[in-house]
Amino acid sequence: MFKTLRENIDCILERDPAARSKLEILTCYPGLHAVVAHRLAHHLWGAGFFWLGRVVSHLSRILTGIEIHPGAKIGRRVFIDHGFGVVIGETAEIGDDCTIYQGVTLGGTKLYKGAKRHPTLGKGVVVGAGAQVLGGFEVGDGARIGSNAVVVKPVPAGATAVGNPARVIEADESEHGLKPSTDTPAYAVDPRGPDPISQAMQALIAHVAEQDARIAQLCHAVEAMGSQKQTPPDPIDTEKLNKMVD
Repeated sequence: MFKTLRENIDCILERDPAARSKLEILTCYPGLHAVVAHRLAHHLWGAGFFWLGRVVSHLSRILTGIEIHPGAKIGRRVFIDHGFGVVIGETAEIGDDCTIYQGVTLGGTKLYKGAKRHPTLGKGVVVGAGAQVLGGFEVGDGARIGSNAVVVKPVPAGATAVGNPARVIEADESEHGLKPSTDTPAYAVDPRGPDPISQAMQALIAHVAEQDARIAQLCHAVEAMGSQKQTPPDPIDTEKLNKMVD
């Protein structure tokens, strides 16, 4: 128990630049308190003391503002940063070294009992503030869920998902299963990251520009064969369009 507590405190010191001391973390971090209380509630739940487990969970919710169902499974060194408004459902599973920010919901989309209704987070997953991860699917190791994303489908390992509905914008094979580091963007949002919609539009613009160039070449070739003058369509302004979608 004390080893697990030390691990949790050390991981907060590593990931939160605002943390100044172990005493401060032990006394002032509701995310730590919620995880510790959940260990007790989960133990009671597993032993068949369902009502007592729910009571411990409910008291923890009142004190921390973080609601974790006692049936949920939480791995080691999980850091719930700020934490207010976090909701973690009964069949949710959170792997080692995950980081979860405030306002996150790991929720279910099915209303019948006995099913895997809530998501499974792999190791080292970062879930940004306000994100909603809904359904009994898996989020792979090292994945990142951007703030306010609404995720309703599996996310590959090492990928980043943003938007509503969430879209995968990158996947890095080298990051699978790695612990969050200081290089991980806070709240899983990188302002330098590409927008998948913008990327798709730019690809279409480049394709249209290439087609315009080929049509112009064909028109000149037809004229060279002695046909009447051919007027190609006006080329699109790729620079202007790319600025609009960037």
